Amino acid sequence: MSPAWANQPSDDIPKWLQRHVGTEDGKIAPVVLERARALHQRKTAEGTTRNSCYFAKDATRPSTGPDGKPGRRFYIICEGRKSFRAVSSGYGNGRKLPRANFANGRECAQHFSNAEGSKLSAGGAYMTAETRTSFKGFLKQSGKRIPFYRTFLLFDGEGEISNARERAIGGHQAVFLKWQCRYKNASSRHADTAGFVPFGRLVDYTSGRSNGCTTWSEEVSREIIAMVEGNPTSLYFYPESGDIEAVARAVKKGKSPAQSGTYWNAQCLNEIGAPKFWHKKKLQPIINQWRRSLPKHPPRELPICRS
Repeated sequence: MSPAWANQPSDDIPKWLQRHVGTEDGKIAPVVLERARALHQRKTAEGTTRNSCYFAKDATRPSTGPDGKPGRRFYIICEGRKSFRAVSSGYGNGRKLPRANFANGRECAQHFSNAEGSKLSAGGAYMTAETRTSFKGFLKQSGKRIPFYRTFLLFDGEGEISNARERAIGGHQAVFLKWQCRYKNASSRHADTAGFVPFGRLVDYTSGRSNGCTTWSEEVSREIIAMVEGNPTSLYFYPESGDIEAVARAVKKGKSPAQSGTYWNAQCLNEIGAPKFWHKKKLQPIINQWRRSLPKHPPRELPICRS
């Protein structure tokens, strides 16, 4: 990749789409679009997808946009409809372990990995797969306690991210139910053997950090899942391990990504200094050892709700 190609769209990109290409907020970097289009065209030619829309993600971008709103780093592109949309999305938060610190900050991602249990994101070529909807607990809405369900869109990856299913990597709404207590609801199909169900409050982390998955706002999550339910499509996730290592080498030599023919969001590169990819071969043993060292505790029992 040449420096010019990293900053300019190629000639075969449709005119209507070219105006959405760039490094500014709300636009898609040339290299990200080029690879996303190539992946979708390949999957279409293979017959893997018939969906005219495809997705891309640029995890080098910040969590907050210039206007103070969630930063836009996930892209929904429908060339048949000449439609382009940039929306917010989360990235993996990582961990801080005794033998290795690979935790990401709230604004910019520095660490990436394909290791199971790393809670980090990994770039490359994905296909959306089936969805799974699961019960998360009860919450209070309009004065009533109602069950909360969250739908999870599975991803299948290629190459070094072919372990996406093993890692339970996919996409879902950026929200979780923080359990607070349990109450008697024996008639619920979700009740435990003693007739109790968990109760809590929703925590929204739109555009923030996840456990490695791609996350969206409630509105976008519904839109994306409806778009691919029974009609899978491609997702290209930037950066890949090779990109991360190339940018790190450039930084070490005192060069900017553009000077070395690579790409990284300038604001985030300034914040993180240099990115790092933790290969599964190196990081997995560290995570496994840490897990084995954890003390055994009996399952925590939620207190009974007072009201």
